[in-house]
Amino acid sequence: MKILIAGFQHETNTFAPSKADYENFVRGEGFPPMVRGADVLSLRQVNIPIGGFISEMESQGHSLIPVIWAAASPSAHVTQSAFERIAGEILEGIQQADSDAIYLDLHGAMVAEHLDDGEGELLARIRALVGPAFPVVASLDLHANVTEKMLRNASGLVAYRTYPHVDMADTGRSAAKLLTTLIARQGNVAIAHRSIPFLIPVNAMCTLLEPAHGVYDRLSTLESDDVFSLSFTPGFPAADFPECGPKVWCYGTNRQSAETAVAALYEQIVSRESEWAVEFLTPDDAVLEAKRISQSATRPVVIADTQDNPHGGADSNTTGMLRALVRNEAKGAALGLMWDPEVARLAHEAGEGNEITVSLGGQSGVSGDSPFHATFKVECLSDGRCILEGPMMTGTQIDVGPTACLRIGDVRVIVSTSKAPMNDRNLFRMAGVIPEEMKILVNKSSVHFRADFGPIAERILVAKAPGPMAADPADLPWKYLRQGIRLRPNEPEFH
Repeated sequence: MKILIAGFQHETNTFAPSKADYENFVRGEGFPPMVRGADVLSLRQVNIPIGGFISEMESQGHSLIPVIWAAASPSAHVTQSAFERIAGEILEGIQQADSDAIYLDLHGAMVAEHLDDGEGELLARIRALVGPAFPVVASLDLHANVTEKMLRNASGLVAYRTYPHVDMADTGRSAAKLLTTLIARQGNVAIAHRSIPFLIPVNAMCTLLEPAHGVYDRLSTLESDDVFSLSFTPGFPAADFPECGPKVWCYGTNRQSAETAVAALYEQIVSRESEWAVEFLTPDDAVLEAKRISQSATRPVVIADTQDNPHGGADSNTTGMLRALVRNEAKGAALGLMWDPEVARLAHEAGEGNEITVSLGGQSGVSGDSPFHATFKVECLSDGRCILEGPMMTGTQIDVGPTACLRIGDVRVIVSTSKAPMNDRNLFRMAGVIPEEMKILVNKSSVHFRADFGPIAERILVAKAPGPMAADPADLPWKYLRQGIRLRPNEPEFH
């Protein structure tokens, strides 16, 4: 076959402070930077879906027609100009190519300034070009808000099964398998799907923990010759539009088999509703507990600064956890990444070993967050470049711009020029901090960091400091959700 391939990924937090413009996709911001044409094929060894799809299909001897791959850090809406420019490039590539099928590496939770359902709109435009029978398959993030429009216009959709997302390339390979199955069956496929009646907090979605671990174990046992693809996305609970929320869907040889599998997995999810709820520590309680544990520990205690997670739409610059570390006189502590281009610039101007007095971060606009004014020692300077080696995004080259390690007391803060979540230990190392040697690590991340930091952590704590990425979806000022969904497990229905 000749298969056209493209990627367009964005996870949109409609409550976040900053939008994603075209230049954000050019830089990648924690993802590989934008690539076009034959350069897309260079992603074959990167742990992202299109990498797995490329390697699988090349091994089978198929020809690939690469168009574009682009992703940006989660944020508020994708600007209209960015969406139309990238989507337009994909559509133009389809019009010009002589292909037998299309594969798209999508996220599934994109909201643009002018569109609630970015992926649904892109798939609908593609379907209008290629006709009703043409094979169009896409891989989706575990946090996709899967819509009727997406399911209607794609021949097949398949989602990640791990969070942290260590199976991204595997999902690309699953998409390749689904595509060949759909083509072999010549469209003779039954689909079933069902929405979960409550929003799930992001921290509860971690597949290293229950109940998510058990749900995905059950999912794999439900697949069979008659149920050849089953997916569950817990959703991204920060996108204010009617179809935000978790979804189960299935492709099978007949409707009864597909509906039976969906019903079984649905029951597994909703029967454990209480287990999807999450409790959080205050910043002070998290630091005090980390200090207590670290007194006898030989490994660092890791605290997730979950509400300032840049891979959830935050800007990675709130100061609540920094204040708690300093206020409680934490020892051997490091926090990262703090996004503040101006402070990073001032640190580079001052030079290593010198002191600077600055107002750091605190630009989120969230109640309870403000700049942290203090004198810091510039301990280490870096160009902000490294290659990720942890299970998440293995092999990805990251450039967060000029970076500085600033020290106040025995607390170090890694300040960067561009945003990236602290999901890989190399982001500490590139700024002179050896994470394994620290007593306390504060990571601006929600769950992904567990893949690389879990093996070195004495304990992992989750703190709820003020920030734009609400860890509890019931805290958000929703307006447009569908009537009757619950904002958190066991909550009253939303109206």
